[in-house]
Amino acid sequence: MGRLDGKVAVITGAASGIGRGSALRFASEGAAVVIADLNAQGGEETVAECKRAGGRAVFQRVDVMNEVDIKGAVDRAVAEYGKLNVIFNNAGLAGAVGKIEETTAENWDRTLSILLRAVFLGMKYAVPEMRKAGGGSIISTASIAGLRGGAGPHAYSAAKAAVVNLTRSVAIEVGKDRIRVNCICPGGINTPLIFNNVPGGYEVADQFLKTIQPIPRAGGPADIAAMAAFLASDDAEWITGQAMVVDGGLTAGTMLFGDRTAVQAPPGGFMGPSFEQKPKN
Repeated sequence: MGRLDGKVAVITGAASGIGRGSALRFASEGAAVVIADLNAQGGEETVAECKRAGGRAVFQRVDVMNEVDIKGAVDRAVAEYGKLNVIFNNAGLAGAVGKIEETTAENWDRTLSILLRAVFLGMKYAVPEMRKAGGGSIISTASIAGLRGGAGPHAYSAAKAAVVNLTRSVAIEVGKDRIRVNCICPGGINTPLIFNNVPGGYEVADQFLKTIQPIPRAGGPADIAAMAAFLASDDAEWITGQAMVVDGGLTAGTMLFGDRTAVQAPPGGFMGPSFEQKPKN
């Protein structure tokens, strides 16, 4: 018996990184999962992994900048599995990077569309279906960058801080419907979003990330997936409106980005989805 037996979940950004790790964890715990992502190849690979692990999963191509696509992911869950119990609004990227006076309004807007507007839309379309199901769990990926300065680019940090407060306000509104709303604030997690931008790739990023928090190892997708599975489960039925920090102790007192970091963002521009990035050697 898995603790997510009988539950149906939508996970955005599930073709890689935290999303893929969470999809595998959800499927292994008994949930049926809609893998929602723009990356079709990675999405189908995640479906295959879920099935090999004995789980149920389908892929739905979703561009989270598109409202119709987000609604389509919710509709697919209901059409395929009969209901929706969980949505994990996880899709993300670094977005606009560089100095504030050099950041373009276009890149700022694109960043907030993906990191904040998509979370709002996921909530908007999930709530009615969860209400029909008698309740549910809404989970969103925020960040320690939304809790403190110096942990992320400007637009990213602003969007993640907004996700934290949107989580709180929506939790108050839908608590009466037995719908719980929480977010997860990861620290340094070694995913393609990080290691594709590091010369030397995964291994170099892993070595660096071991040094930035009290627990001396890099965080991985499984660490966030464990929290997401808990929040999706009935074990968390009295937890709502919370920003759950999963960072190995990083926010206890050190900087994510400093002079010695190998994880430097480009000086300006826009960092897109991890699957569109070419690993640096």
